[in-house]
Amino acid sequence: MTEPAHATPDRAASAGHGEMVVSVRDAVKHFPITQGIVFQKTIGHVRAVDGVSFDLHRGETLGVVGESGCGKSTLSRVIMGLIPASSGSVNLLGDELVGMRERDLRKVRRNVQIIFQDPYASLDPRMTVGGIVGEPFRIHPDFAPRGDRRGKVQELLEVVGLNPEHINRYPHQFSGGQRQRIGIARALALRPQIIVCDEPVSALDVSVQAQVVNLLERLQEEFDLSYIFVAHDLSVVRHISDRIAVMYLGKIVEIGDETQIYEHPTHPYTQALLSAVPVPDPALRGRREQIVLTGDVPSPANPPSGCRFRTRCFKAQDICAEKEPALVSRDGSVQPSACHFAKELDVIHATR
Repeated sequence: MTEPAHATPDRAASAGHGEMVVSVRDAVKHFPITQGIVFQKTIGHVRAVDGVSFDLHRGETLGVVGESGCGKSTLSRVIMGLIPASSGSVNLLGDELVGMRERDLRKVRRNVQIIFQDPYASLDPRMTVGGIVGEPFRIHPDFAPRGDRRGKVQELLEVVGLNPEHINRYPHQFSGGQRQRIGIARALALRPQIIVCDEPVSALDVSVQAQVVNLLERLQEEFDLSYIFVAHDLSVVRHISDRIAVMYLGKIVEIGDETQIYEHPTHPYTQALLSAVPVPDPALRGRREQIVLTGDVPSPANPPSGCRFRTRCFKAQDICAEKEPALVSRDGSVQPSACHFAKELDVIHATR
């Protein structure tokens, strides 16, 4: 018997976590393709996010992984309300974002903040650290009286491991890892309940990545945060995530907890991603089944019929072109998988 895509993992999440803080149902974001200079005509749409559903519970980290262009960053901005969804539902702490007025959206957004990918581009070079971290207090003046803001900013800098005496320095005076800590401090300013981490360590050196990930884990426990962690590095996602959603061409193709996804993947795309992860033990490399995907990722403006992964899939058959597979549990598997022939494959995965 099949069940909705979100049902199985969400029951598992409910057992270990508190209330639901984010509920996304059939979220869609299409960008119009226009032609003409003066009289523009819409000739198509880029289907960046095309029917995504999931839940996030208090204190939980949901990792979102996939190749570049699969819609991960667009999804994170839809959840934030930074770009409006074309259709569907995005519910944050009981408030529906789709169709909400900007004035009301600003109030709701206090509870959900974002950490951007590039710490070099996300900080205004003309502002001091004090101005950057304290900007949320200027937008929401009721949160911190003017006379208390400097002290609160210094407290935030100390929380993320920076010297509070550096409040008057500018971003160019800090390293990449320190700049990302400034971005984290800014995200914490309004004491949000949810933080969207949009590839927060991909622009950093490996040693610095570990420091930032450990900081995020400590802050999650200290402030009871819920994370949506967007990344393409599978080892980082495995380290920090409770559950993982694998995206391909605007859709979630498999979702489950960390053990299900990494030890028992059932979707061919998930299996291919994991087979490409380097194995540190030379004795295991020869025993592992390497899955090589052929061809390029199709255009999100013109996705294939049926299963979107079929043009690169080693399991594809005629039905894959005729019928789009639903994201459901099949053949005794625990986690939902959007594949007509979902089956666990014997692959050796990288350790933590």
